[in-house]
Amino acid sequence: MDMTLDDPLHGVLLDGRYRVEQRIAVGGMSTVYRGTDTRLDRTVALKVMHPSLAGDDEFTARFIREAKAVARLAHPNVVNVLDQGADPRAVFMAMEYVPGRNLRDVLRDRGALSVRAALDVLEPVLAALGAAHRAGLVHRDVKPENVLITDTGMVKVADFGLVRVLAGADSTAASTTETGQLLGTVSYLAPEQIRQEPTDQRVDVYATGILLYEMLTGGKPHTGENAAQVMYRHLHEDVPPPSRTAPAVGPELDAIVAAATARDPQARPWDAVELLASVQRVRRSLPAARLDAEPPASTRPTPRYGPGEATAVIEKVPALERTSVLEVPPELLPPVRPVVNDDPPRGRPDRARRRGPGRRPVVWSAVLVALLLLVGGVTYALSSAVYATVPSVLGQSREQASATLDGQGLHGAFSEQFSESVQAGRVISTDPGVGVRVRKSDAVKVVLSRGPERVQVPDLAGRPLADATKALGGARLVAGGTTEEFSDTVPKGSVISTEPSAGAALSPNSPVALTVSQGMHLVPDVGGMSKEDATKAIQDAGFVPQVAGLIPIGKVTGQSPQAATPARQGSTVTITVSLF
Repeated sequence: MDMTLDDPLHGVLLDGRYRVEQRIAVGGMSTVYRGTDTRLDRTVALKVMHPSLAGDDEFTARFIREAKAVARLAHPNVVNVLDQGADPRAVFMAMEYVPGRNLRDVLRDRGALSVRAALDVLEPVLAALGAAHRAGLVHRDVKPENVLITDTGMVKVADFGLVRVLAGADSTAASTTETGQLLGTVSYLAPEQIRQEPTDQRVDVYATGILLYEMLTGGKPHTGENAAQVMYRHLHEDVPPPSRTAPAVGPELDAIVAAATARDPQARPWDAVELLASVQRVRRSLPAARLDAEPPASTRPTPRYGPGEATAVIEKVPALERTSVLEVPPELLPPVRPVVNDDPPRGRPDRARRRGPGRRPVVWSAVLVALLLLVGGVTYALSSAVYATVPSVLGQSREQASATLDGQGLHGAFSEQFSESVQAGRVISTDPGVGVRVRKSDAVKVVLSRGPERVQVPDLAGRPLADATKALGGARLVAGGTTEEFSDTVPKGSVISTEPSAGAALSPNSPVALTVSQGMHLVPDVGGMSKEDATKAIQDAGFVPQVAGLIPIGKVTGQSPQAATPARQGSTVTITVSLF
């Protein structure tokens, strides 16, 4: 139920500019409203920090840090931050308004997705996270609620509320809670987050692996009656293969999920860039039948909404799906090591320290360490002269990628392929992936985007239906719905027009609707009608009536042309009317 009218911010003008209109989402730390920027007269999303947190300087600083961090990202799959402000009533952020639904709503309605649909969502999510990782940012709260899908099918990542700056950040930026507490959503926490160890961009990789599992199976891999049970499973249980629930997924995507959700962060892809490259390689290897196979019926819930119904505001978010401060049970935290005092006890002479010969092992150890360091340094120098680590070039232009590779002593072998999610001329993937050490003499394969692939609708007017269908197949399009109309110029059974029209650019395998001729109009049968009724029927059919008869006041006794005869619209139909 929409409780907007009971909201104290409803109708309020924030910062003298943004008018709050409707509550659209409620989270653990903030509420999102639809609003209007009265200065520019445009619809915006207003993310307002909960009043209970607005007085906390720590949370306010985090909120402002999110605005500044996301404002640095210029990516089509990231929800743009437009402004940030505060007034006596609220601390808020003005963001791009994204009409549509979030991925959680889609999964609640549809359950599991086909492999193609899941990858269509996953790839732009990874592209957005890859842009963030390249900018030195970690999202730390990747989950279906933060993946928005517009009415046109565009995927955008939102809510960088737990964003962390990797480079140059204060060490306290990683965790602003006390020991035994952490911020996040329990179902998507990486093991190192639960253990409160140092984290990096691989926590996003882990959460994205959980997200992929959920899209492929319709459920979470780790569940429990409370947060502690879910945390325990994150720490001690591997994510099961999604093919166990959805057999059509297959071993290739099982391997992707296993790598992304490895409990040891060192075993995961380095960042979203490397994971995206792996996903795209797997996708290219899968046949259409595997990509489009419907998930098992057991993974599909009964739809909650009818056609055209809007998604209601969910006021009560389940606890395990809410971003919140989580208490970590002490038994799940690593033990605290006792401090060992290496000083000798007071009052007892340290005899070993007074012996001169006792220093010799220390000297020899120092010499040995020096030799090892020397050998290691020489080996490393030689290795650096031969090998280099592949840098991240995802999203860069060809010139930028060449310069980035050249800076590491590498060179690229460039190729192109179509992409629905990566801008033309920008890098889609590299082989080997980011972080892999390669010989400097070997070329790094760099795939550039050609942009979305589009094919033109051929001109099918006047062609028989069978030929038109074949021509669509040759153009890598498919025949959509077929309707019939009468035509004075197009022979029966031939195409009158297409929708979209000839020359329109479409994605491959898009449907094209055909309008097929029924031939000329048929003359109606007016025999036995009165003169008035017959005249009207002929006019309604598109013909011109002409009446013959000595005193035509009776019934129609004849007509020319005869009934059901094809004739051009506008031609004359003569009727003979009797006296009686």
